[in-house]
Amino acid sequence: MTERTGAIRPLVCVVDDDDDVRLSTETVLRSLDYHVVGFADAEGLFGSPLLDQAACILLDLRLGERSGLDVQQQLGSRQIAAGIVLFSGHGDIPSTVAAMKSGAITFLAKPVAETTLIAAVDEALAHGLQRRAAQSDRDAVRARYDSLTPREHDVLDLVIAGLMNKQIAGRLDLSEITVKIHRGNLMRKMQAPSLADLVRMAELLGIKPTTSRYDRG
Repeated sequence: MTERTGAIRPLVCVVDDDDDVRLSTETVLRSLDYHVVGFADAEGLFGSPLLDQAACILLDLRLGERSGLDVQQQLGSRQIAAGIVLFSGHGDIPSTVAAMKSGAITFLAKPVAETTLIAAVDEALAHGLQRRAAQSDRDAVRARYDSLTPREHDVLDLVIAGLMNKQIAGRLDLSEITVKIHRGNLMRKMQAPSLADLVRMAELLGIKPTTSRYDRG
């Protein structure tokens, strides 16, 4: 099982409009020391301040008039880092395929055996915690990138494109010494020990190497 001891336990959200199923699922998970919160509908989930803390979301395929697949897509658009498990007594192959393509960890058919439920929750928790850690790293790198000056952004673009200081100086109409200063400052602000580290950070932020915007006509 995923480690749940300590001051902070990863949160599992159970979203099901069937009160009996939701409450029984919560009871099983709590008996095994999972930190669980239940919701009867998607509105309750999205309106909860706990949503951003969720590491695993157990989501029924049918939530009244709403589809669990639609809710799953909405969670994705809000960049919720939780691992998602869909379950239903009305599952079919197209729904299963759609759920998996949208990033669900697994799709369970009701009634769900306790061992199957626990295995799915643990897998989703591990996935969610991994995504949360990656998101935290990305946010930290983004904050450092946003702290750069416009000129440091320019130098970074050309550094990760593989240009030497002299070439960067020519593209930006700066002295080579000034480029070295900007380069040193941005490496320090980005906390990049090496060029390879800086390139990896740029990739993490989706920044692609380019020189075309700095071409001098």
